[in-house]
Amino acid sequence: MTENEMIEVEVAYALPEKQKIYGLLVEKGTSALLAAKQSAVCKDFDDVDLDSAKMGVFGQTIKAPAEYVLQAGDRVEIYRPLIADPKAARRQRAEKASLKKG
Repeated sequence: MTENEMIEVEVAYALPEKQKIYGLLVEKGTSALLAAKQSAVCKDFDDVDLDSAKMGVFGQTIKAPAEYVLQAGDRVEIYRPLIADPKAARRQRAEKASLKKG
């Protein structure tokens, strides 16, 4: 194995109206955060703050993107901040549904 062995990974970001997946070749040992920074996501999406964004790999949240070492074929997902608390939104939908029934 050479010191600069490269692996293929993807970085994904999505808005309701626009989604993008970036294919990258990165050095083995690259972190999820570094791969995200090497992608063009910040050029294509002005609202992305990679230093504070939550990230995951294939739907599994990463607690420390700067420390998570990527494996070949991984897809880093950059998550948008939640607009509403999911529990509160679910409660509101349930209340609305019960009012319609009653």
